[in-house]
Amino acid sequence: MSSTQQNPLAHLRNNTSPWWWKDKGLRSLALGIAVGFSSSVSTGYDGAVMTGLQANKLFMAAIDHPSPTMLGTIIAAQGLGAIPGFIPAAYVTDRFGRCAALAAGYIIIIIGALIQAFTTGGWKMFGGRLILGFGGTFVAVAGGPYTTEIAHPRNRAQTTALIQTCFYMGSVVAAWVCFGAVYMRGTNWGWRMCLLFQVVVPLMALVAIPFIPESPRWLVSKDRVEEAHDMLAKYRANGDKSDEMVVYELQEIQEAIEQERAAKAVTFATFIKTKGNRRRLAIILTVAFTSQWAGNGVISFYLVSILRSIGITNAVQQTGYNAGLQVFNWVFAIFGALVCERFGRRKMWLTSAIGMFFSYVVITACSAAYANGHAPAGKAVMGMLFIYFFFYDIGYTGLTLAYPLEILPFALRSKGVAILFLCIMLSATFNTYVNPIALHSIAWRYYFVFLGVLLVAITLIYFIFPETKGRMLEEIAVIFDGEEATLHAQTNLREERDGKQIPSPTVTEIKDIHDDNDRRV
Repeated sequence: MSSTQQNPLAHLRNNTSPWWWKDKGLRSLALGIAVGFSSSVSTGYDGAVMTGLQANKLFMAAIDHPSPTMLGTIIAAQGLGAIPGFIPAAYVTDRFGRCAALAAGYIIIIIGALIQAFTTGGWKMFGGRLILGFGGTFVAVAGGPYTTEIAHPRNRAQTTALIQTCFYMGSVVAAWVCFGAVYMRGTNWGWRMCLLFQVVVPLMALVAIPFIPESPRWLVSKDRVEEAHDMLAKYRANGDKSDEMVVYELQEIQEAIEQERAAKAVTFATFIKTKGNRRRLAIILTVAFTSQWAGNGVISFYLVSILRSIGITNAVQQTGYNAGLQVFNWVFAIFGALVCERFGRRKMWLTSAIGMFFSYVVITACSAAYANGHAPAGKAVMGMLFIYFFFYDIGYTGLTLAYPLEILPFALRSKGVAILFLCIMLSATFNTYVNPIALHSIAWRYYFVFLGVLLVAITLIYFIFPETKGRMLEEIAVIFDGEEATLHAQTNLREERDGKQIPSPTVTEIKDIHDDNDRRV
């Protein structure tokens, strides 16, 4: 296999070191990528801290010892607050820029976190979590697109897949903070400290935002092409504006955005206007709902009950086991993110879904056996939980956000991410209220619902999920919209530039170089 087949950009001259930590421009870009990653860290921390605090008696007293229904409402408040935020978050992200949306979201998160930490009473805690969820929407909608749009094409796939793995970074920190808080007896600062930690990552991100670049794709969309060119040259080629990689990427961005402009106004309704966009929407909906309804939610919800069933009843042991599981998840989520470009997204999706299905078959069988008095089956369930989460981690954790970001064109990217997270939140809200009722009524038989969901997921992945390995963001559009649409947009753009052509090799010239090199190989 030729080097070009392994990496379509291999023949582009690029003034950077092969290893990012040895290159000044790529090291500088790492700060912006870290800010993008922090959106997932914040979400992961919030998701785990409320679970850990339920074992803290002083926290439960501070929120008035809520009934199970009220406790579920407080926990679900973050998701409920996020739902009305998706449309304004998408608007702010597209209108004012990715960095502005991130800053706004982190400020709102800090306000919500402070209300939670310095208040008492169930409804006040509910209000603080509503505010935090609303701010989290801005961070989630802007953070993913920002990270994938500024990442170097050479490692964009791995960088994008790593975004969601940072969810476990937040979860791990929250789990161990709650573990430590168990030992802070007799003071409310134990649970307050856990909630105050929520402001650390947003504060660090706010300090960094003035020093990070704006998305070059957003800059081009606002006709600030020279600023985009400067950004790409600085962070892609250490200031070389004639660098082939810089020129190629800038022209690809310009042509893609011009094509989208030619399609007139872009709204949420655009998702149903063309065959390619309908396929994108179907993939987003599949990813969103199956990522929450593949059984992972119900397993997490009943983890403490399972531990109790095999004799682990001490709060320290339970929180320690949960913290260990989160570390396990984080390690294999990172592994999956790093190998996704080597093995391909479609193969990773199928491996993840098929592995989860067979793991869940065993979990269902063992749960049935335990319910019928076979005690050792409970320990078998614990072992299968790790296998199940291994398959979830290597595929779903990283690709749930990375894959939609790749397949969405610039004009639909923030709107598509908004739809993705809206559906995830709706799915999670369903889990919060329906799963406990169903499990109480039909127990382990409810697991058959998740087996059905996994079968549907495997079928849809096989038939409608294309492979995106080895393509730039703008090139992936060809898979959905066809070569003709792309070539038509390129022709129109070149005709309308009116002397604004960048004094460097054209895309056609660079592609000719690729063809010549391929023939030599």
